[in-house]
Amino acid sequence: MKPLWKFLYLHRKNLFKMLNTYSSADKVLLAVDCIIFGFDNEDLKILLVKRDFEPEKGKWSLMGGFLKKDEVLNDAATRILDHYTGFNDIYMEQLYTFSEIDRDPVERTISVAYYALINVKNHNEDFTENFNAQWFSITDAPKLIFDHDNMLRHAISRLRYRTSTKPIGFELLPEKFTMRQLQKLYEAILSKKLDKRNFISKINSLDILIKLNEKDMLSSRKGSYLYTFDKDKYEEKLLDNFVLNL
Repeated sequence: MKPLWKFLYLHRKNLFKMLNTYSSADKVLLAVDCIIFGFDNEDLKILLVKRDFEPEKGKWSLMGGFLKKDEVLNDAATRILDHYTGFNDIYMEQLYTFSEIDRDPVERTISVAYYALINVKNHNEDFTENFNAQWFSITDAPKLIFDHDNMLRHAISRLRYRTSTKPIGFELLPEKFTMRQLQKLYEAILSKKLDKRNFISKINSLDILIKLNEKDMLSSRKGSYLYTFDKDKYEEKLLDNFVLNL
């Protein structure tokens, strides 16, 4: 058995060695960027902010910020979303890590991107005005700073993939909606027209909708029945793997 003094000496020596290893390691910044999707019953939209500092001042950007020392990544993404939208309980998913060496011209920065889904009509317009933010259709979005266009492409690709493996709509549609609104949402995400009868048949097969005894009288002379999501069944489907080939 080693004497106590020898044990303490070796422990201290190893500790200093470890600290020296950390101090000599390269330091990089870790950013969190959020791709915020919304739907206005016609188009899939992206929320962008006009950058108010250099570099790229005056150009459009995703919402973002830096990870704090006392945060995990999900907490940072939630904080950033709450800061820019006023929402802190919305669907959010980690997307991808972007680590190109020259992606930020100011300093070596790695970014972890998240995408979130919110209902445009529920979004507080005061937040949009405060941050000089604006909703854009994904088909008409301006060029973004740095590698944010690449982040947006990844997010759209992921969202399209999700339509085949998870139900989509609870977060983007109003509480009551028509089947046509739901179809328009899927068409906007997939960027293609869908056959009405085939779409209705496949959505009904998921058994996640509740047909209401109410009609939207603005959509046609006869009106269109309104639906709502069965929240329990919807959440069950989120946990299951299925294939919805549209």
